[in-house]
Amino acid sequence: MAYDYAREKPALFTEQGQVDFLTIRDGAKELIRKAGAVRADKVMFGDSWFCMAALDRLVELHELREITGDNVMGQHRVFVTGSKP
Repeated sequence: MAYDYAREKPALFTEQGQVDFLTIRDGAKELIRKAGAVRADKVMFGDSWFCMAALDRLVELHELREITGDNVMGQHRVFVTGSKP
């Protein structure tokens, strides 16, 4: 079974999902502050599909912007700060 954001997204809104989502968000923002960009595998832990969904949600919210192109493995996606401060 392949990663499917629509299938993974509901897990973000559970009690534990929110805790993990905020951990990923805060980790990504801190690494971006230090280095200017963050690769997905540097903030991923536990369920990798959940982590990818969290990153996709952060892109939806304009907190992150993905700068990688097509045909990149999920853990190698690179993000920078989005349009939301």
